[in-house]
Amino acid sequence: MAVHHQQAVEMSFIVRDRTKDEEVRRLAFDIAQTQANQRGMLLGWLDLWGLPKVSSDPPMTWMDMGGMADGKDGALMPGMATNTELKKLGTLSGKQAEIFYLQLMTDHHKGGIHMAEGCVARCTVKVEKDIAQGMVNAQESEIDLMTDMLKERGAKPRS
Repeated sequence: MAVHHQQAVEMSFIVRDRTKDEEVRRLAFDIAQTQANQRGMLLGWLDLWGLPKVSSDPPMTWMDMGGMADGKDGALMPGMATNTELKKLGTLSGKQAEIFYLQLMTDHHKGGIHMAEGCVARCTVKVEKDIAQGMVNAQESEIDLMTDMLKERGAKPRS
């Protein structure tokens, strides 16, 4: 999940520099800060447990989904943008960048929710379950906000 979070931070910094819309910039900042903090926590847990930060196992193996994401064009986990999509985001500006970011981040959050729900169902440590459920709640709320923001721009989520 740390890799997934890192991409959300990356996409948020890209759009921050590609739009002057304060609402989108504020959302991107909030997502970048939240995901960076959560990523640090997740990596800290791996250190605490003596587990590697990088595994030779396919992503999502812990959720019995090792073959779900084939890594095609850099998308290693559900909801992750491809390298091609990230490059495209970096070429857009203004309303086009806003719409594409909101669509990519909506997909990204849907994938993140799926993984966090996997932790809620499988994790045995209460704090892990609570944090995972908090991620689900926050990202569902942000999806609602992003759907509204897309509608304001005459667009809608991709899926």
